[in-house]
This record gives sequence, structure tokens and C-alpha cells, in this order.
Amino acid sequence: MTSSKKSRLSMLDSLAAAGAPSPAPASSMMTSNRALRSARDAVDSHRVWDLEPHQIEDTRIADRLDPEDIVDLRDAIETNGQTVPVLVRRHPTEPDRYLLVYGRRRLEAIRSSDKVAKVRALVANLDDDAAVRAQISENMARRDLTFIEKALFALELVENGFGNQSQVAEVLTVTKSSVSMAIAIAETITPGLARAIGPAQGIGRPRWDALARAIDETGADRTALAQTAERVYTDFAISAVTDDGTNSAAADPSVMAFEAVFKAAVPAPAPQPAKPPAKAAPAAQKLTIGGKRSATLRRSAKGVNLELAGGDFADWFESEAQTLIQELHDRWQNRSEG
Repeated sequence: MTSSKKSRLSMLDSLAAAGAPSPAPASSMMTSNRALRSARDAVDSHRVWDLEPHQIEDTRIADRLDPEDIVDLRDAIETNGQTVPVLVRRHPTEPDRYLLVYGRRRLEAIRSSDKVAKVRALVANLDDDAAVRAQISENMARRDLTFIEKALFALELVENGFGNQSQVAEVLTVTKSSVSMAIAIAETITPGLARAIGPAQGIGRPRWDALARAIDETGADRTALAQTAERVYTDFAISAVTDDGTNSAAADPSVMAFEAVFKAAVPAPAPQPAKPPAKAAPAAQKLTIGGKRSATLRRSAKGVNLELAGGDFADWFESEAQTLIQELHDRWQNRSEG
């Protein structure tokens, strides 16, 4: 193998690790390496082709909701050249036409450039299944997709006939049950509303599930919710221009859009009736005999309580209680009649 061919093989292998923030789990890395290695082995003689941008079509299933800004990449390619080729496969029906496997940002950067006219590409002999697997492996190696991106991707793979839920789960290196749950959430929220919200990095399955259940239970208008998300993006863009950038530098508008939609979709808890203020307990009445405190009288909801200080008088009162209560009642009754 010539040094030039080794260099090209190494260049394709580097696609798997480019931009990866940290090593992937062993099972995920093995799957990615296998798919990328298959793509590499399928390359036509490992030759790097210079293609016209218009010769390449991008008909792939979208797997990200926030295509990154390509301006910096375009400037870098114009300054240093395109160091990493894109990967394409031959169009099945049109000669001199190609279908993109991966390298969307590089392709878009060159399409928007006035200085770079050709796209450096490796051409692989891949069928639809292998092309999708290679696309997934390359993108998973660069940045983990968020929950809703994976959910929409899984939904589109199934709807486009890539495979059943078990096959999709294998490619995404997740369980079948998680794929089934993710697809159900994506179908309830709908792709249109999910794309209006965006990737919402850090918003996991429980909150997306809560949003889906709220929409299902309340019959919330998904179009109106999408408009709520769009207003968040508009306000964010305006604030980014009008302020000094300190308020939005670390903010994620897609997370803000999710929170706004969630608030609009999830009904506020019904107000609880205010409890009447508790009545203050009446102050105890202190009773004296000969100027000395001898008893305490307390009124409660159940009646009147009389507490006598211990001693001979208390003993006598206890023994005469029936006679005393009768006399007091007679006095009260005579007073009432009079």
C-alpha cells in the first residue's frame, strides 16, 4: 500500500474521532468503528475525487435539529483547504450524480464559498442500509444526539422503511423498549412541534414524556405551541443584537423554547380554596379570692373549663360540686326570668 493510500485511509478513519469530547462507551465505539470501517472498505480504490457541489445530493434523514453555523468552517476551508473529504455514494439512477453519506457541514460550507469550487470526496459503494449506518456512526462519534433528536431520528428511520424498532435500537445502541417509548413521545408531540422547539440539550425523556402526556390529556393546539417556541427564538435573536451579549452568552434558546412550550401546555394547578383563618383562642380568665389567684376559667369550643388551685377549698368544691352547680343554674334561671 502506498503512503498516499495510507494517508487517505487514515483521513477517513479520523472522521470517527473528529470533535469527540470524550471516549465513547465500548459497545458504542465498537459499533461506530465497525460501520465506519465498512464504509472505508467500500471506497472506490480509496481515491479522493474533486466533485462539483451541484453533483452531490443530500437526501438523508435529518438527525440533528440545530445545524451548526458553517461560517467559521467555510473560512477555515478557504484559508487551509478542505483537509477532510466528505463521503458520498453513487446515485443509483443518474450518472455523474452522488448521494451524500456524511459531511453535510463541509458540503454546505463549500456551497456558500466564493473561493472554493470543488468538494473533495471519497466515493463508496454502499446500499441504503449501510449508508444510514455510516451516517449514524459518524454523527454519534461527534456529539451525542439529544433525546428528542434520537426520538425523531428513530421515528423517521422506521417510517422510511429502514427497519423495525429492534433494528433501529441496534443501530442507535439503545434498548428496543427505549426506542418504542421515544417513538411514542415523538408521535404525540409531532415532529413539527419538536423541530420548532429544537434539540433542548439537557432536557431528558421524563420531561419530554410529561410534555407529551400534557398535550394528549389537554388536547393542546400544537400549532399554537410551535408559535410559542418561534417567539422565544425571535426574542432571543433580538436580545442577542440589542444587549451586550452577557445575558444570552450561555443561554440555549431551544431549552428556553421547551420551557415556554411546557408552561403553555401543562395546565396550572387549580387554586385551592383559602382556609378560613383560625380563631384565636380566648384568653384565660383569672379568678381571685381575697385578692389571691385561686382559679382559672377557660372557654373552648367544647365548653367552659374551671381549674382550681389545689388545697382545702378545692377538696370542698369537689365534694359539693353537684349542689354548687345546681345553685348556680337556679340563680342563672331566676335572673333570666326576672
